[in-house]
Amino acid sequence: MTPPRPRDIPTVPGVYRFRDGHGRVIYVGKAGNLRSRLSSYFADPTTLHPRTASLVESAVSVDWVVVGNEVEALTLEFAWIKEFDPRFNVRFRDDKTYPYLAVTVGEEFPRVSVVREAKRKGTRYFGPYAHAWAIRDTVDEVLKVFPIRSCRDGVYRRAKQVGRPCLLGYIDKCSAPCVDRISIADYRTLVNHFCAFMAGQGESFIRDLERAMHAASESQSYEEAARLRDRVGALRAAMERNAVVFADNTDADVISMVEEQFEAGIQIFHVRDGRIRGERGFVLEKSEELSSSGYLERVLQRIYDDEVDVPREVLVSVPLDANGVWETLLSEKRGSAVSVRVPQRGDKRALMETAAVNAQHTLALHKLRRSSDLTSRSKALQELKEVLGLADVPLRIECIDISTLQGQDTVASLVVFEDGLPKKRDYRSFIIKTVTADDTGAVAEVVTRRFRSVDEEQTELPDDEQKRKFAYPPGLLVIDGGQPQVRAAQDALMAAGVTDVPVIGLAKRLEEVWLPDDPDPLILPRTSEALYLLQRVRDEAHRTAIGLHRKRRGKRSTASALDDIAGLGPIRAKALLRHFGSVRVLRAATVAELCIVAGIGPALAATIAAALHDQDQLSSQNKDVTADG
Repeated sequence: MTPPRPRDIPTVPGVYRFRDGHGRVIYVGKAGNLRSRLSSYFADPTTLHPRTASLVESAVSVDWVVVGNEVEALTLEFAWIKEFDPRFNVRFRDDKTYPYLAVTVGEEFPRVSVVREAKRKGTRYFGPYAHAWAIRDTVDEVLKVFPIRSCRDGVYRRAKQVGRPCLLGYIDKCSAPCVDRISIADYRTLVNHFCAFMAGQGESFIRDLERAMHAASESQSYEEAARLRDRVGALRAAMERNAVVFADNTDADVISMVEEQFEAGIQIFHVRDGRIRGERGFVLEKSEELSSSGYLERVLQRIYDDEVDVPREVLVSVPLDANGVWETLLSEKRGSAVSVRVPQRGDKRALMETAAVNAQHTLALHKLRRSSDLTSRSKALQELKEVLGLADVPLRIECIDISTLQGQDTVASLVVFEDGLPKKRDYRSFIIKTVTADDTGAVAEVVTRRFRSVDEEQTELPDDEQKRKFAYPPGLLVIDGGQPQVRAAQDALMAAGVTDVPVIGLAKRLEEVWLPDDPDPLILPRTSEALYLLQRVRDEAHRTAIGLHRKRRGKRSTASALDDIAGLGPIRAKALLRHFGSVRVLRAATVAELCIVAGIGPALAATIAAALHDQDQLSSQNKDVTADG
């Protein structure tokens, strides 16, 4: 596209739209300074982020609208995102629809119901809730105290025509406005009380009912007192269905975001009157070049779009760059001050950490469902065949990852996926013998050992000491790394006489796919099922390699100073460590104290004490030499 001239772009807040050749809006963004922001898109293409470069390549025009301030820009931006659904803006994936409690306050005689529909004008919503049955049980208790109607409109009209209420009217779970048992004003009072209770003002109603109950009892109106007692019990039962998380009357939304390379898990707890009144979790697909703050702003835009129940506090897991703008916007929606902040300590911080755990679970569950879908796996394998130009669909994929720390305890993992699913019994782990400045030598060693004859095979298995044969060759070999690692693997395959196994690399930085002989990487679409499968294979190899590396490093770092003492075997060494707790305490022990341990005689105790003393002396000398040097 031809970029607009900088002098034609205003330097004020605004919202801009990129369009493709068909005039469709493909991206919407906002800026405090339109000229500065739009100019960044038309810099040298080689300096742009791949997502931004792809956007600019797809766009043929850009237009903008000037607004008065950043709050208006925020509002208009999300309105356009909802209207145009641009493909380069972030997308949200809910793993399910969440139930809301809806009260049709715009009607003459409002009704209450549990819905999963889009929000409508003239209706007040509470939630979302985790389970429909939970909110139905709560409503069942609350209607005993505030008997507003829950029947459908057809049932209401029919009862009005025949002059006889439905069953709920006969059992006092409805005030039966259909047969004029209650006036419009009194019914409206019931509705307001019901909404106030659901909004978190339950304790005040319970206190009022308890005072009225005691007054009725003192005046010997025992039937009225019993009726009020039952109402108090019903309200308490309804409130106890929601977990108490704060001792005070905290009114807040707790929003946590856990990020990965291409997705983020979101968890929201709606806390009203110190209790969790609703919760939900969903997944955000990253498609914009935004910071963590920018992605969290996208989440807030979605949550508080047309939201009438804005709390006093919005607690977030990531500091917002435009924190003041959000406080202004939400305060306008609420009609009073709203605080947006990151909790630092106490119960609110603890609840944020719980939300983070749930966000991580939401993201993991999303991945599991996607990976377990047969259609998606088949599509991914077919995609791999096409984009890599393979002769056959790679039904078996093997991936190699190297793990090391400054060249020490270098290990490698080899994981296997068949039909898009992990086949853990075919996993292998390797202790690397090659010493090189980078991991190309380690990659070459693993490939050589993988494809050598079984008689020469030297592997260390994580759970089985008995060596097993490798299965048939893979349809695709994936290396965790860039072109140097891929070329090292290709050279090792050629040296081993293997010419029918294609090899590629997946680089973490931008998830680029490298081929051995191509100077430029292959960039798969972010939504590609093939890329998602490669990421899963690579992440599993990385997880396995990290686990083995930590295990080996842990063994080396915890190797006891007792190992080289003559006459002290592993059983007695363990007994000493179990008795004294650590080598440091053991060094300070006397010969007599050592003899207390079962199996340690005077002669052995003297040997141990002398050896530990010599180790101390040697360590001190080494420190002195290091300091002098």
